Amino acid sequence: MSAEAQAPVIVSASRSTDILAFYADWFFERLKRGYSAWTNPFNGVTSYVTYRNTRFIVFWSKNPRPLLEHLDYLTERNIGCYIQYTLNNYETEGLEKGVPPLSLRIETFKMLVDILGKGRVVWRFDPMILTDKISIDDLVGKVRNIGDQLKNYTEKLVFSFADIASYRKVKSNLEKNGINYIEWDEASMNEFAARLSEMNKERGWNFKLATCGEKIDIEQYGIEHNHCVDDDLMIRFAYRDKELMDFLKVEVKMVQPSVPSMFEEFEDRSLIPDGAIMLTPDTYAVKQKKNKAKGQRQFCGCIVSKDIGQYNTCPHLCEYCYANTSKEAALANWKRYNKNHHFDTITGQ
Repeated sequence: MSAEAQAPVIVSASRSTDILAFYADWFFERLKRGYSAWTNPFNGVTSYVTYRNTRFIVFWSKNPRPLLEHLDYLTERNIGCYIQYTLNNYETEGLEKGVPPLSLRIETFKMLVDILGKGRVVWRFDPMILTDKISIDDLVGKVRNIGDQLKNYTEKLVFSFADIASYRKVKSNLEKNGINYIEWDEASMNEFAARLSEMNKERGWNFKLATCGEKIDIEQYGIEHNHCVDDDLMIRFAYRDKELMDFLKVEVKMVQPSVPSMFEEFEDRSLIPDGAIMLTPDTYAVKQKKNKAKGQRQFCGCIVSKDIGQYNTCPHLCEYCYANTSKEAALANWKRYNKNHHFDTITGQ
């Protein structure tokens, strides 16, 4: 391994493939060995990533059940985590033929929450896709079905509108597979946002609603722009990790007592600055700088991290996939991986 290997404090695993569903054993073996190799998708250059400084991992998955058997290792290493869990319902339309049944995925969601705690598993319905067989009414119904089952199990619902024209691979994959998609416009986005917001209130979910990387401003419906790799969540769940807080430039403070009386101690909460993150009734955190990553999409709010996944490796084979050039390429890499689980890279080459 090169001495110039990247040494990320925060790891994203992964926007490029479903590591937990298919490569969890590989990833945790690499974590134990201390490094892995990563190939840049734009120039083909392979470089190394060392995990010696890693303090937090953001997982992305449509089937994170394999993580359950590795959670103890993360605890041993004192590495924090949360999960961006994409839980869609396109079973009838066959857009996600490689994912487990919806009932099993919801069961997995609840199991992870029971172990990790509410807030560490974020529900994503991503993307919201319109076709000649999926209307706005259909999408609202799909969200209602899952939302009712996740009530009290998640704090947030993150979604995006399928922007097919902007993603050549997505457009190609949909057309190749005979999916008659319909592009979202401002009117349809607003209609869906309004109905989602109303449903969130009527059904008593009280989820925070957020969009991922969307330009459109729909804050009038109580829907914010999300930070999927989110330093606020990391601070909340790992504020006792001094190394991570130092990296994020976060100061953790105690609420200062005001003038005490004989009978009780009053706390002067007026001194807590705007934007502070309350951690406990007596503790809050203040960020000293913005940690937003450079080079992301214009409306992406993610903070700095290192994604260690690889394109053309996900066997979920979703029809709208942006990370696979073709199903054939993904399956070829998956087969190669299964012949060599112990290689430095996911692809086994």
